[in-house]
Amino acid sequence: MKNIFKHIAFGLVLLTSLNSCDDYLDVNDDPNNPTSENVDPEIVLAATQVYTYNTLARDMNQLGNLMMNNWTRDVGASNSSYYFNEHNYNVTSDFYSSIFENLMLRTSNYTFIQNVEGSEYDNYKAIAKIMKTYYFQYLVDLYGDIPYSQAHLRGQNLTPAYDDDMAIYRDLVVELDEAVALIDNASSSALNPGGNDVMLNGDMETWKKFANTIKLRILLRESERAASGTYVQDKINEMELAGAEFLGADDNIKINPGYSAATNQQNGFASLFLNVNDAFVNNYSSTAATKYTIEYLTNTNDTRRNRIYAAASNGTYAGHEQGSVLNSSTNYPVSHIGPGLLINSAQDGIIFTAAESFLLQAEAVQRGYLAGSAKDLYESGITESFKILGLTATDAMNYYTQTTSLVGWDSSAGNEIEAIINQKWIALNGINGVETWIENTRTGFPAHVPLSTVAPGTSRPIRLLYPSSEIAGNTANVPQQTESQAFTSKIFWNE
Repeated sequence: MKNIFKHIAFGLVLLTSLNSCDDYLDVNDDPNNPTSENVDPEIVLAATQVYTYNTLARDMNQLGNLMMNNWTRDVGASNSSYYFNEHNYNVTSDFYSSIFENLMLRTSNYTFIQNVEGSEYDNYKAIAKIMKTYYFQYLVDLYGDIPYSQAHLRGQNLTPAYDDDMAIYRDLVVELDEAVALIDNASSSALNPGGNDVMLNGDMETWKKFANTIKLRILLRESERAASGTYVQDKINEMELAGAEFLGADDNIKINPGYSAATNQQNGFASLFLNVNDAFVNNYSSTAATKYTIEYLTNTNDTRRNRIYAAASNGTYAGHEQGSVLNSSTNYPVSHIGPGLLINSAQDGIIFTAAESFLLQAEAVQRGYLAGSAKDLYESGITESFKILGLTATDAMNYYTQTTSLVGWDSSAGNEIEAIINQKWIALNGINGVETWIENTRTGFPAHVPLSTVAPGTSRPIRLLYPSSEIAGNTANVPQQTESQAFTSKIFWNE
């Protein structure tokens, strides 16, 4: 474990040296620092996987869980300013700006790996393409037009132009196809990443399944966009014809370079709530369950409640109304992050779940894009959600066989798509909150989840704004924006 972290620590130095301090889209060519001529992908891959995951698990996950009424402040333990901007939907150019900045910075190292010469690195290049696509989809989903074709060009272009969001989406599909082809056509001399791949340990067949599943998610984002014509169906038909496989049972995409309860070695998600001795920190006591979600899970007999959230100090499960301001001197027993999500500093990080894969497939079948049984896929998605939280397939069956709308498939007749998205909201609670916020923007589901009580209007934000750092550093190219556009300026797939 110490060796891999030394490897990653060195990789982090390279991440810093390969990226300019002047612009997070630049890769530095300083001759005193490592460059593409003397740095191998083996050094860069693990560190890049870790540091892109940290943005997903921390800022993106937290933002999504607050937007989708899963988390709120513990008003009995913290002051009224905690999560103030999130509760008030106060989206500005400084609101979660680290998402744009960090993803643009870290994904440049995937570009570096892609551009390394030599077919012996084809498996590394395929992984880099898949992971860059994974994060660039989120950049488009959250910001719309972004730098893409001119991004990561080192000193050749420090002020890259912005590409059209739909054009980027189209190219992401091409990148995934190329990644799968690289894996399929890799020569016998191609290096297997093995332990340098701290996600799948060089399991290239699962990397292909992951690529196909990301591709399905990209396609489904615009599946109800009339202007896309037959594009989505044509691409899914190509996948079926090629025999593409998706992530299946137990195919959870995780990351673990050897996390431990030590400084700079903690799991990124766990470090939000635990110190290096695995004791709770202030952010744990200040982040509470919401009254709404606790009651929803309780009323639908969902035993995932006890894994997503922890029992309150009095043994009950309780939450606060999101946005409420109560007397902080009063003790209000409340639930916090649960044992199915927060284990210890050494826990695996979760990047993509088998549950999400099955629910994506269920939607594709229900909308007529794929052949199969939407009901079976839906129930498999619920089962995988229960399992990853430490519950059993029997627990899942006891849940989804209820005659409750948005729980039982047959009881959701006419509302099957909302049932699928509703289950995704539950399955990704605390795991990938930003995905459920984006899906809510796309579909309007689950429609029952309320806004914060202090929301300034009648809708959630639908995007983020370009950060102040980008406005200052790339002024001529960054699109003009106003704060109201966080609620009105749609990503292409939502138009």
